[in-house]
Amino acid sequence: MYSIDHFDLRSFDLNLLIAFDAMMRERSVTRAAERLKIRQPAMSHNLSLLRTLFQDELFVRVGTVMQPTMRSLALAGPVEQALGMMQGIIHARSEFDPTTDQRIFRMGFSSEVELLLMPELASRLRQQAPGVKLHGRPVQQRDVYRMLDDRVLDLAVGCFDSQARRYRQQQLFEQSLSCVYHPDKMAFGASISLKDYLSLPHALVSLSESLHGCLETALDTIDGKLNVVATSSEFLGVLGMVANAPLIATLPTRMARRYGEAFGLHVVPVPLTLTLPDVSLVWTAQEDNHPASQWLRGEIDDVLGRISS
Repeated sequence: MYSIDHFDLRSFDLNLLIAFDAMMRERSVTRAAERLKIRQPAMSHNLSLLRTLFQDELFVRVGTVMQPTMRSLALAGPVEQALGMMQGIIHARSEFDPTTDQRIFRMGFSSEVELLLMPELASRLRQQAPGVKLHGRPVQQRDVYRMLDDRVLDLAVGCFDSQARRYRQQQLFEQSLSCVYHPDKMAFGASISLKDYLSLPHALVSLSESLHGCLETALDTIDGKLNVVATSSEFLGVLGMVANAPLIATLPTRMARRYGEAFGLHVVPVPLTLTLPDVSLVWTAQEDNHPASQWLRGEIDDVLGRISS
């Protein structure tokens, strides 16, 4: 990498190089001014500044043509190359071709979203983007924005909500809750009474020391407590417990419908109203216009949009 004296360049008007290149191409002050869409006096002023800067006449009138000096001829190639590179930088557009690209997307998840999204997303990528790899990991609300800022994560999906302008957010779906139980272990009809719901043993997902896990805040708003007898940090762990013991589990409705049947469980409504945050897709402003990030966000939105609530 070149060592650039930014202060030295700051004192030089880079537009003069554009004027020099126009003069090399037109060999006429009038035509160079027309090329740059400026007045002839302004072009003459530019030429005067160039002569002072390079301590050389640069262009000498020979008949009706301004002929370049040896110094101009030596400068012409590097100036043209530098301007061409600048123009390429200005008009460059990032490209992403999922069929050929080789990269890893690092995603953070809260709650059940990883289990809902990753199976189909992985299947899609094997077909559409064989060189793309996925790295999913659980993240907590308190950590997710730091990890996005540090580029540990490319994006996050879950119960995240930030008002900071350096993040972008897209709501994916509203959450609701359902109960699951095994019909051979517990006998209910099409619904569970509130009395049974609060008194019978529960298994819950919990990522903290609390037995009530992520339901604790929602239950506090209704002054309710569940008879929680077992917790797991994984949704599949809770589903497995309910499949093998007389337990009720309260799960996000999408999760209950997607995986409950595979465990032989019945899905019924929760007998009270519990408010949960929406599931959103979050990324940084730096990633907002990147084609690869835009493509992945579109795939995530489509996959989760196909899963009925």
